Amino acid sequence: MKLIDSIVRQAEALSAIRQDIHAHPELGYEEHRTADLVASLLQQWGIEVHRGLGKTGVVGIVHGRDGGASGKAIGLRADMDALPMQEANTFAHASRTPGKMHACGHDGHTTMLLAAAQHWGHGANRDFDGTVYLIFQPAEEGGGGARAMIEDGLFRQFPMDAVFGMHNWPGMAPGEMAVADGPVMASSNEFHITIRGKGGHAAMPHVTIDPMPVACQMVMGFQTIVSRNVSPVEAAVISVTMIHGGEANNVVPNACRIDGTVRTFKTEVLDLVQARMEKVARDIASAFECEADFVFERNYPATVNSSAEVALARRVMGDMQARALEQIPSMGAEDFSFMLLEKPGAYCFIGNGDGAHRPQGHAGGPCTLHNPSYDFNDALIPLGGTYWVRLAQRWFAEQAGQA
Repeated sequence: MKLIDSIVRQAEALSAIRQDIHAHPELGYEEHRTADLVASLLQQWGIEVHRGLGKTGVVGIVHGRDGGASGKAIGLRADMDALPMQEANTFAHASRTPGKMHACGHDGHTTMLLAAAQHWGHGANRDFDGTVYLIFQPAEEGGGGARAMIEDGLFRQFPMDAVFGMHNWPGMAPGEMAVADGPVMASSNEFHITIRGKGGHAAMPHVTIDPMPVACQMVMGFQTIVSRNVSPVEAAVISVTMIHGGEANNVVPNACRIDGTVRTFKTEVLDLVQARMEKVARDIASAFECEADFVFERNYPATVNSSAEVALARRVMGDMQARALEQIPSMGAEDFSFMLLEKPGAYCFIGNGDGAHRPQGHAGGPCTLHNPSYDFNDALIPLGGTYWVRLAQRWFAEQAGQA
């Protein structure tokens, strides 16, 4: 692969930064130490820093050789937050904060963007006309940090023509990258259904209205929505993940609750699923003389890449001699989707390997996302940093008609 020498030479120091962030994980909107570290490094490298968007977000401004006079600009985004889970690893850089862990690689995402920033810290390396905005975003893990930064004026204060993101992908080999046109990650939505009946003695069910079998009927009814209402060529997932009800084995409860998630790639499919779920829930409850409170919350929209930016990303991967794959869409969700609702862009993936990179002291579990045995592969830092630099160079060159 063709990697940038200045980034490769800094690989060990960059790895130390990543491991420091890993050892000090912070949850969404609490990334104060991480944001301080990012801002300090950017300033040390001569990059203008703005803070406070989305509470703990950081934006670095890299003007090209024209001082940004062309008016052309792109955004490169990395997320900074960790997850509320206990790390099982015991190696030296394992989490020092109980109940918090970088189990999704945001420590690595932050460091790969810092690698590009350090390269651009040398003025001679800013060989483009325009401006790059380095977006270090808080609260991706359920907190909607991208939306918060946008609401606080991200695109008003820092006008940009396109925006790009990247995520590590376990199971894909190091040196491999992937991108796809159109939807690459699903929308994330949740539902909460409370079924209200009439409690009583479990030995006399005929004088009660038992909400428990009603809940079971609803769960089975939801399965037919995807199999019989959604077109077979469309993708949708309904997962009931919690059923809560009852406190004793001889008591029929007054109520029980069903919770879960819905994932789709298209808004019209989501509209259909939501409408059918509500009708199924209310009608089944009514048939059994219960009442149903139905709440449906739309959290993250689908992450949808735009064609021109995907084609650019593929050209850059080819220039780097990385093995470029077609990304298979995932039903997982990503709040970079909010940025792609506002600007054209591409969200790509970089292979994190199978876990063989983990040092002695890793736990026995797989190196998969959101697993207590996960750890980011530091070998990706030069590749990811090079990708960001080459992406910006090629985007500006093509805008100027030089490519």
